[in-house]
Amino acid sequence: MALSTLTARVDERDKADFDSFCSSVGLTSSAAINIYVKAVLREKRIPFDIKQGDPFYDPVNQAYILKSVKELREGKGTVHELIEDDNE
Repeated sequence: MALSTLTARVDERDKADFDSFCSSVGLTSSAAINIYVKAVLREKRIPFDIKQGDPFYDPVNQAYILKSVKELREGKGTVHELIEDDNE
């Protein structure tokens, strides 16, 4: 089977960390990337979940928090202690 070259640009530090990790588990970077490619082709999907960041930082949530803080500073609302749930 003929081989082909796949080129990708990554952050220099990320590449060094990736190379180090691969080496620590007995793989070359090329072998690790080939494992990933084979998994994508076999599963017909990215073989891990791709998620958006922390929902706390979602613009809608941040706007809600800022609105709530503004209302509290204007004397609207009630400030109270955190209520812990002992069932968790």
